[in-house]
Amino acid sequence: MLRKYSTHRTLGDNLRLGSLTAFSAGMLNVASVIVFFAFTSNITGYYAVFAQEISKGNWYQGAVVLLWISSFFIGSFLSNFLIINGKGRWSQYFAHAVPIMLEFLSVLYVGVYLDFFYQDSLQETEYLVALLLFAMGLQNGLTASISNSVVKTTHLTGLTTDLAILVSLLSKKNNRQNKAMVDKFHLLLTIMVSYVLGGLVGGFGFVHIGNSTFYIICFILILIACYDLYKIYYVKHWFSRRHKKLSTV
Repeated sequence: MLRKYSTHRTLGDNLRLGSLTAFSAGMLNVASVIVFFAFTSNITGYYAVFAQEISKGNWYQGAVVLLWISSFFIGSFLSNFLIINGKGRWSQYFAHAVPIMLEFLSVLYVGVYLDFFYQDSLQETEYLVALLLFAMGLQNGLTASISNSVVKTTHLTGLTTDLAILVSLLSKKNNRQNKAMVDKFHLLLTIMVSYVLGGLVGGFGFVHIGNSTFYIICFILILIACYDLYKIYYVKHWFSRRHKKLSTV
C-alpha cells in the first residue's frame, strides 16, 4: 500500500525538485565552462561539433565528442532504468534519490580530482567533461521521467519554447482559468529562473572559492536526495497513522 500511495507527487514536490535541480545544473554548467571551456548541461552543440570534426577527418576529436554525447545518453538511460525497475521494489521517492546520489558522487569526484590531482592536461579535461555530462544525463533523465518528458532541468532550449507557447495560450482569458496550464507555467518559469540564478551563483562562486564550487553543488544534491528520503518517512508515517485509525473504527 505504501508503494501505491507514494507514486503521487504534488505540484509543490515538482517545484522544489525542479528548482533545486535546475539551480545545481546552472551552477555546474557555468563552473565547467570556466574550468574546462566546455558546456556540460546539454549536448545539442556537440552533435554539430561531432559532424564538423568527422567531416574534417579529425577522428580522435570526433571520438571524444562522441564519448561526451554517449556519456550524457548513458546517464539519462541509467536514471530512467533505475526508476522503472525500482517500481515495485522501492518507493518512488527512493528510486528518485538513487540517480541524484550517483550524480552527487560524479560531481564530488570531479571536485576532489581538481583539488588534488588535476594537471590541466587535455586528456584529463576530456575525461572529466565526460563524467560531468554523465552526471547531467542522470539529472535530465530523472526530471524527464518524473514529468513524463515535459520538464528537463539541465538545459533551457525546449523549456523556453514550451514557456513561450504557454504564454501565448494564456493570452486568452479562458486559458487563464485552466489550473493545469497555469501550474505548468509556474513550474517552467521557476525552473528557468532557478537555472539562471544557479549560473550566476556558480560564476560568482568560482571567482571567490574556485574548485570548491563543485562541493556547493554536491551539498545541493544532498538536499535534494534528503528531501526525497524524508518523503519516504513522511508518507510511511502518514499511512501508518491512517491505517491505525481505520483499524480502530
